[in-house]
Amino acid sequence: MLNNFTKGLFALVVTLFFQTELFGEYLYKDEIIHNDKFTKDIEALGSELFTKTGIALKLVMLKELPVDTSVEVYEKELMENFSEPTVVLMFSEFDRNVNIWTNDLSLYKYFNKKQVLSPMASPVQAFFISILFARSIDDIKELMSDSGGTILPLLGNQVKGNQTGKYSAAMYNGYLDISMQIATSKGVDLENGVGSSSQYPIMIVKIIFYGVLLYALFLYLRSKFRKKGIEDE
Repeated sequence: MLNNFTKGLFALVVTLFFQTELFGEYLYKDEIIHNDKFTKDIEALGSELFTKTGIALKLVMLKELPVDTSVEVYEKELMENFSEPTVVLMFSEFDRNVNIWTNDLSLYKYFNKKQVLSPMASPVQAFFISILFARSIDDIKELMSDSGGTILPLLGNQVKGNQTGKYSAAMYNGYLDISMQIATSKGVDLENGVGSSSQYPIMIVKIIFYGVLLYALFLYLRSKFRKKGIEDE
């Protein structure tokens, strides 16, 4: 009886541990994905990046920020854990927050934060969005200059059921983007870097966007020609 209780208690503790958070060297905190391949890919890429550049890129994936803790406070407390040059890519699911932090402001020169976090997947998408919503030339320039986002376009996709696949694709894509930019700035190549398969998620987003855009254009033109036909009659 006692033996069964002990085994049950141990199983409960292990289950709760793996359901809350996992810690790694570069996948520093994971409260969401819990996928061996995802962990292995992040660890391999992060390890190679640090070995070749001396910059650590940490990925933090939270269910939500700690209770009564603002983003600013969490950032400050988290960054105190790192002594080496460190970039942190953070995602909080329930807070709908994605951010990039560094423990040294000079590290921002190695990658384009605004581009990585842009909601626009391509310059063409940014152009059409700017036509619809930009209020000035400066707004258009800003949208165009920082397009090419590798995280938010994927997170914005509507997915039914389990969201972890979307989250892992978006955050790996962003992690890879930052890694490649840092490596390029440092003049090194990453063996675990970009491959053709890693471009598929963003390509899918672009195809969906252009498909919706063309369909909207088709509906607009059809409506316009119908009105013209009625007026001619």
